[in-house]
Amino acid sequence: MRWRLAAALTGLLAGAAGAGAPAPQQVRFDSLDGTPLTASVFLPAGATRGAVVALHGCGGLYARHGERAGSLNARHQAMADLLLGQGYAVVFPDSLTPRGENELCTQRIASRRIGQFARRADALAALDWVAAQPWADPQRIALLGWSHGGSAVLAATDRARPPVRHHAVRPAVAIAFYPGCRTALYDGYQPSAPLVLMLAEHDDWTAPEPCIELGRVAAAEVHVFRDSFHDFDNPKGSVRLRRDVPNGVHPGRGVHAGPNPTARDQAYARVVEALARAFR
Repeated sequence: MRWRLAAALTGLLAGAAGAGAPAPQQVRFDSLDGTPLTASVFLPAGATRGAVVALHGCGGLYARHGERAGSLNARHQAMADLLLGQGYAVVFPDSLTPRGENELCTQRIASRRIGQFARRADALAALDWVAAQPWADPQRIALLGWSHGGSAVLAATDRARPPVRHHAVRPAVAIAFYPGCRTALYDGYQPSAPLVLMLAEHDDWTAPEPCIELGRVAAAEVHVFRDSFHDFDNPKGSVRLRRDVPNGVHPGRGVHAGPNPTARDQAYARVVEALARAFR
């Protein structure tokens, strides 16, 4: 059984790598709070099987250093390649640069100008924009996000909140990688879509325990990946201590972040399974 799973994962990632990296289209639409947004849109070569709205984390959508500077960072590009290889369109709205920010990670949470009200407004607007496109089926749209964007997935699928409860377009599935779950847990989160949580066992940036409890009360599908830290699905770099991050489980002591290739392979497989189940 193990060798079959390993072979399946290897084939899956080989397919993603073979999908290539076409240049995205750049589109504009307004957030529900009135902010003019930009988004990078990837369309598969053939018919679209569904669409995924992907929400960046506190580091923003783009790489700021190295050969990828100005382009999608490696984590986002890897997900785009994976989803394109499966026949899905992918839409990456940028919540930061239209509001004059490049990143939020080094800012204390209490001082950030961009919080989850804005991210929710952006996510709901992106769902509306995708639903109106000729290549999209409004019933076959997923919401996916990482960290701050994973928390935005929760904010945009909490039907306990009137903006979500009354919103016409709802995702068929919501997938959140290592979100901050404490607020959703204590505020009575009620999912408007099937929820899948991808968590890191040793995450000291956004602790997994509140998300595990949220998964229990919200009947979510929860995956905790062993020997992993925050950003475990990043295809580049190595685990390192980021002392420039003032938040986390131990404020002021920094946080660990970096890849675990085995966990990334497993999480990618779970993403593909969740989308196939939601869009069948």
